[in-house]
Amino acid sequence: MPPKKSITLTEAELRLMKILWARGESAVGELVAAMPEGAALAYNSVLTTIRILEQKGYVSHRQEGRAFLYSPCVAEQEASRSEVRHMLQRFFGNSRERLLLSLLGDDEVTAEELQRLKEAIAAAADDRAGDEL
Repeated sequence: MPPKKSITLTEAELRLMKILWARGESAVGELVAAMPEGAALAYNSVLTTIRILEQKGYVSHRQEGRAFLYSPCVAEQEASRSEVRHMLQRFFGNSRERLLLSLLGDDEVTAEELQRLKEAIAAAADDRAGDEL
């Protein structure tokens, strides 16, 4: 039985999406050439991965001559939010509080990061209070 199709991005898919977000419309050969050192993929691997991304709805293509040009259909911020929502549901039972408490329990959080989080929470609370008026 084949594995269940996932809407989340694999590492290889994310690498290709980052290139597409940075470059915009690209042919497979251009994507191969733009792969970072040490993370190169063969042409056929890029082609297979880009087709999977198209099936998932992350990219679309148009034909120009004999070449297919691929473009992102999903903005980077939208994809990021989708991944966070998936993680939130999968690991934290949709509890934003549990997610934040997990992050805050990390010893690597700096004082500056904590201050920015406090400010973001205060701003979000102010926005919510303004919406209720």
